Amino acid sequence: MDFPKLKSIIEGLLFLAGDEGLSIKQIAEIVDHRAELVADALTEMKEDFERQQRGIQVMQIAGSYQLTTLGDHAAYYEKLAYSPSRSSLSQAALETLAIVAYRQPITRVEIEEIRGVKSERAIQTLVHKDLIEETGRAEAIGRPILYGTTKSFLDYFGLPNLQALPEPQMFESTENLEEETQLLFEKLDGRQLTIDDVN
Repeated sequence: MDFPKLKSIIEGLLFLAGDEGLSIKQIAEIVDHRAELVADALTEMKEDFERQQRGIQVMQIAGSYQLTTLGDHAAYYEKLAYSPSRSSLSQAALETLAIVAYRQPITRVEIEEIRGVKSERAIQTLVHKDLIEETGRAEAIGRPILYGTTKSFLDYFGLPNLQALPEPQMFESTENLEEETQLLFEKLDGRQLTIDDVN
């Protein structure tokens, strides 16, 4: 494998790894090359990104390498996060919103147990879009945050209260999750959820 191809593969791996990042050892095992060669590739990638004035950078955080955005551009990322022209919510966010709507108040850990995957990013998205909010703290070890839907959630769907939600079988198993999510959003006027009406 030539060096440019190795760098390209590592860039893709870091993109897929997201916030968790990858250590040199992990990358070396995946690409089946020596750790020293991977370290050289990462160093050269960092230099390439800086020289080319790319919008992302390679960062080492707590022993793992990640692709991150540039701090200098933070003001633009904030505008994007709060832009009313953003597209519809992801499937992960829709699933999370359905779970919160039917199971509130609920903690992040409980949401993740139902979905079977991490949900921190989906929760952050929903909080930023004012569809869910912190409603208190659970009486458990660590006092985890409890989440519930907001008035904006009710306003968007034209619901007088939460009792007006469709009547699905409660999430008895994660196998029903996709069906329950679809039922919720199809019955609520069949509208595609965007934040145009939320802001």
